[in-house]
Parts: sequence; structure tokens; C-alpha cells
Amino acid sequence: MFLRASAFVCLIATWLALPASGQVASSPALSIPATTSAINSPTPMSQRVVHYEIDAKYDAKAHTVDATENLTYHNLTGQPLDTFPFHLYLNAFQPTSTWVREGKREGTRGQDFEKWDPKSYGSEEIKRFEVVGQGDLTSQLQFIHPDDNNQDDKTVVQVRLPKPVPPDGYVQFKIKWRNQFPKTLERTGWDRDFVLGGQWFPKVGVWWHGAWNYHQYHAYTEFFADFGVYDVKLTLPQYEVVGASGIEVSNVNNPDGTKTVAYHGDDIHDFAWTASPHYRDYYDTFQGSMGPVKILIMLQPAHLGQLDRHLRATKETMDRFEKWYGPYPYKTLTVVDPEAGSQAYGMEYPTFITGGTEWWSPRGDRGSPEGVIEHEFGHQYWYGMVATNEFEDAWMDEGINQYTEIKVMDSMFPPSTSVYDLWGLTAGEREVDRVFQLRAADLDPMVRKGWQFANSGSYGGITYGKTAVVLLTLESVIGEDTMLKAMHTYFMRYRFTHPDKEDFLKTIEEVSGKDLRWYFNQAVYGTQVLDYKVYKVTSVPVEWYKENLKEKKGETEYVDNVWIQRKEDFVFPVEIEIKFDNGEKVREHWDGQDRWIRYEYRKKAKVESVEIDPDHKIYFDRNNFNNSYVAHENHAPTHKLMNYWAFLSQFFAQFMAWWLV
Repeated sequence: MFLRASAFVCLIATWLALPASGQVASSPALSIPATTSAINSPTPMSQRVVHYEIDAKYDAKAHTVDATENLTYHNLTGQPLDTFPFHLYLNAFQPTSTWVREGKREGTRGQDFEKWDPKSYGSEEIKRFEVVGQGDLTSQLQFIHPDDNNQDDKTVVQVRLPKPVPPDGYVQFKIKWRNQFPKTLERTGWDRDFVLGGQWFPKVGVWWHGAWNYHQYHAYTEFFADFGVYDVKLTLPQYEVVGASGIEVSNVNNPDGTKTVAYHGDDIHDFAWTASPHYRDYYDTFQGSMGPVKILIMLQPAHLGQLDRHLRATKETMDRFEKWYGPYPYKTLTVVDPEAGSQAYGMEYPTFITGGTEWWSPRGDRGSPEGVIEHEFGHQYWYGMVATNEFEDAWMDEGINQYTEIKVMDSMFPPSTSVYDLWGLTAGEREVDRVFQLRAADLDPMVRKGWQFANSGSYGGITYGKTAVVLLTLESVIGEDTMLKAMHTYFMRYRFTHPDKEDFLKTIEEVSGKDLRWYFNQAVYGTQVLDYKVYKVTSVPVEWYKENLKEKKGETEYVDNVWIQRKEDFVFPVEIEIKFDNGEKVREHWDGQDRWIRYEYRKKAKVESVEIDPDHKIYFDRNNFNNSYVAHENHAPTHKLMNYWAFLSQFFAQFMAWWLV
């Protein structure tokens, strides 16, 4: 057949533009918006993968949501995709789910489920699942159970498309679903006439390290999602006071007594909201380095007297994060004071956090609201913008955040009282975290996947407390200023990405210029325990053999010996300070490689005291009581015991802080 040259060229061009056999062409109408109205940046800050358009109606009496979701997905994987997993988190709140089974086994975060309460039931039911250009695939949905093969778990569903989406192509899912919120569990649901909508919509998994990353909802794991744009409409009764992620773009009353509030979010990976007729809204502004941030504090009426504490904690925390780690780019931050007694305290979502307090909370109790607000805002950085995989490496969010909480709280209050300063009892963040991690230091490494920890206590102690003290101790190895520079570098380099553990550790090595594998292999990847001990001290006169020897201070010469023992298997260089009764001090440096070392001195003085780590740079020594020796009794141990009593008296508060986080 003969074709004119121009027609032939057109035909070839058309043929080259066709997708590979079996693939569906990306619709030219689909795209991810490049909007920036919710951020203080003229251009997008993330590689946007998703665009969620959600239209939801909340029934405040039945605690249900009926909604539709148009999800546009941009295939940036570099290969065709024909399988897509979705999280249905609210299905965790059912008697046979993995989350409930683990909760019953562990009693984690207050959930022992000795008796099933029907109010605890939650569900997320997809009514219709359509793929634009490929039809209704509702019947093709299959629940999958990648972590434990629990056939009754319905927190992950998967669909296989008839035709794959090509690399750099787009696909749009049109989903109709219905939610039943539980009475608040795991910081989502209702309590009386309050509701917190968290993890409430079908959410696609993350393509990470060359494969889909999707895990079931476990009793002590959190979340992982891609960045994108959110446009959400919430229809609910007009009497409700509403707050949500992103910026509010419209608020319209409807003839039927409801109202529709619309929100927009840019460069975020999740969306949460809350409603209650009782909230009292207060606004303020933080002047960030990228532009002003509108702060909304949503207080319960009983807590109006704590407005100044909420504002101070919020603004001072934002200021320190801006100066130390990097800018907060969003135009809004909503701080929610949840319904009293609900399990909605202490949670983080992009531009949206919940605090926690009580009407009787004295100012000397800085764990709430100050500590909770600081901690949850910190998540805006390590969870919200850096966005690590919390299923597999929870320490990279929770633990790094616990470390920065110590730094921020110690700058806001005297370090020894940054948690508690009341009735003569004091406690600081550093010591509380040190005590917290001791319960489980040898059970699991920091790098354990969340659902694989020995128990909930180990998960909390390692992920929060151990990580914090490991990073604090790292400061003594590389220097506090270098550590701050490394944290700033890590945040600025990896914000709006999904880094893994080695990205973090290599950044610290790069900035410090040190090979730190000896430390990371033990502290991060290992379960070694650190415990150094003053094993023995002797002071023997040189002329001990003389029958009529009379010892005289300052004149008699002694052979002084000091033994130091490494009791456990964590090898760490330590300083030892030896004081003599003539006022002289000696500092020794031991690499800790052997099990023990002995120092010998010949002086006209006896050993008066010995202290391991005299500058208190090591925060995860298991037993501080064996770190010192005194020749004569003094009251220091008594004071130490009193301090420990204070720490333990605050353990419940610290445990609650972990339970809330």
C-alpha cells in the first residue's frame, strides 16, 4: 500500500505515542494540581503522587460517614502498575481484627478487651469501586493479610486492574464508602458529642524501594502515605464547630440544617478533622521564616484558663524548630483540645494535632499541656514532612521526636524540671526517658518492625525512650553543635521524601566526619546493654609491713588502686574521675574494650571518691548506682533515691504521654 510521506509520518508518530500492549493510556485530563494556596511557597514542595477529592457527610447521632472519594494517582514508579493496595484503617476496630487480637494479647495503650464493647466497633465499607476508563471493579476487591495471615483482618484491600497504568501515567479511582466510627479508640472516633476523624478514608499504599509498601493496622504501629493534594468537603450539623488539616476555603449553610465546610491541603500525606459543639476557637499568628502561620487553638470550655499555656507551648516550640531544624512551610496549624476522658489525646496529622490536659492541671505539671503539644508539633517535622515508614522504623519518627522534645523542653524550662516541678518534687525529660527505656533495653533493637516487638512495653521503651537517650549520648561523641547541624541537614535534605534508617545514620556520619558504625551497630541495630561499675577501690600504705606504722594524712605514702568493670556487652569509651583526700583530681579515659581495667597511683593521699562518667554524658547506663564510690558516707545517694522516687512518681504521666503519642 502506498502512503504519502506526510501521512506516513503522522502514522508513525501516532504509533510511537501508543502505550505498550495491554496498558491503558493515561487520560490527558488527569493531573495532580500544582496549587500552593495552603503553603508559604510559590511552587510545590513535594513530588506529588496523589490528589484526594473527598465529599463526606457526617451523621452526628449515628457517628457514621457516607462519602465519595476521587483519587488521582500519578505512577512515578518507572514501571507499569496493575495492582493497587488500599488501607481501610477503621476496620481494625472489630473483634477478630489483628489490631484487637494484639491489643487483647498485650493490653497496649489501655486496650485489654476483657469484654467486647459494641461501642468499640468501627468499620470502613466500600460500596462501589470504579476505575475511570476500566469500569466498576467492586467485585474484584480482595482483602489481603501480608503480616500475619489473619484471614479475618480487613484493614488492607487490593485491586488488580484489567489494564496496567504506564510509567508516568495517571489513574483515577472513584470510591463510594461508608464509615462507622468507634467510641474513641487509637485517637479516632466519637465520645459524647465530640468526634475526631482520623485514618477515616480509603488510602492507597506507598511504592517504596521498588515495591508496594502496605501493612495491616497493628496495635502499636502507625502510618505511611504519599504526599499530594487534598480537597475535602465535610457536611455536618450547623451547630458543630469544625477544625481540620489544611486551610478552610468555604463554609456554607444548607437549607436542611447542615453546613458544608471545604478544606484544601498542599504537600501533605493525610487529612484529619474534628467537630464538637463545645469548642471555643482562639486564633494567633506565628511569623515563620517562610511566611505567617495562622494558629487555631480549639479549647474545651473547662480549659479556657489554659489558653496562655497552649499558646506559649505552641509558639515557643515552633520558634525552636524553625531556628534549629528548618522552616514550617504551611499556612495553618490547628491545635485541638479533645473531649475530656476520650482516647483522642496526643495525636498528629499534617497541620493538625491534638493536645491533652485536665482542668486541674497545675502549671508545675509540664507534661500536659506543654509536653504533649510540643511532642505533637514535633511530629509535623519527623512524621509530617520527613515522612518515614512508621510501620517498619517507628523510631525514626517517635524516637527522633522524643529526642527533639528533650531539647525543646529543656530550652523552655530548667532541664531538671522540664517535666515536673511541684510540691518539692522535680523531674526532667532526660532522666524520665532514661528510666523509661531501662524496662526493655535488651529485648529488641531500635530497627525492629513495629508489630514484631516482644511486647508493647518494649515497643514504647525502645522506640521512644531508648532512641532519645541514644541520640543524647551521641552528642557526647560528636558534639552538641555538630549534632544540631546533622539534624538540620537531615531535615532539609529529606523533607517531603521517605528516607530510611541508613539515610539518617549516614547523614550524621557525613556531617560529623566520623565513622560511627561501632556505635550504631550496638545502639541502633543491636540489643547490647551498657553498664559500667566501680568494681573495687583500695588504698594501702607503701610501708604497710612496718609494725608501728602510724598513718598521717599528707605524709603517709599509699598505693591506690581503682578497678572499673564493664558488666554488660555494650562497649563505650568512658571517663573516670578519681578524687584524693588531698584535693587532687585525676581524669582517666578508658576505651571499654576489655571487661575491666585497673588504675594504680602512688601518692601521699588516699582515694576519696571515684565516679564513672562525671560529666553525665551517657544516658543509657543501666545502673547509675554502681557508677560511683565514696570512702566516707554522704547524703548524695539519699538525694539520688529521692530523685528516682520523683521520676517513678512521674512514670505514669510519662507512660500516658507515650500512650497518647
